[in-house]
Amino acid sequence: MADEKALELDKSGKKKKMIIIIAIVAILAIGGGVAFFFMSGGEDVSQAQLDAVLSSGQSSPEGGESTVEQASMGTALYVPMPRPFRFNVPGAARDRFVEIRVQLLVRGSNNEEATKKHIPLVESTLLAVFTQSNADDLATSAGKTSLKQKALAEVQKVMTEVEDGKIIEQVLFTGFVMQ
Repeated sequence: MADEKALELDKSGKKKKMIIIIAIVAILAIGGGVAFFFMSGGEDVSQAQLDAVLSSGQSSPEGGESTVEQASMGTALYVPMPRPFRFNVPGAARDRFVEIRVQLLVRGSNNEEATKKHIPLVESTLLAVFTQSNADDLATSAGKTSLKQKALAEVQKVMTEVEDGKIIEQVLFTGFVMQ
């Protein structure tokens, strides 16, 4: 009788182990399939293909702007502001404290160097634009977008005065906290 119970427990334990093993294998297979799906994005373009397109002046395979135009614009480089902007803004109910982390998108290493050279001027300009805003506007997505556009316009205006060109392409908020 004791042998039968031990044999029965042994069989049920094997069944549980088998179910667990099958479940683990199924989960791993599904995870592998998902990883393959996301990792196997679009076509990879080799350097030789890019060089051929650049030399012939044809448009890019995606049908967008030509690769020649992209090459003449330069590579996208990001210039981070050394410290976040911290300031108070008035609101309808009460004043709010805001902290914004900013990076600037520039094209080409020459523009990157020019931007780095004028960081204090850019910081001053951005701070002046940021402090003119109000808390009620900054609470909305449209208000943040509007602030970015105003900041970009002012920074481009100032940089045009000192460097004779629109060096900065975009002002990007990489962190935005309002309390």
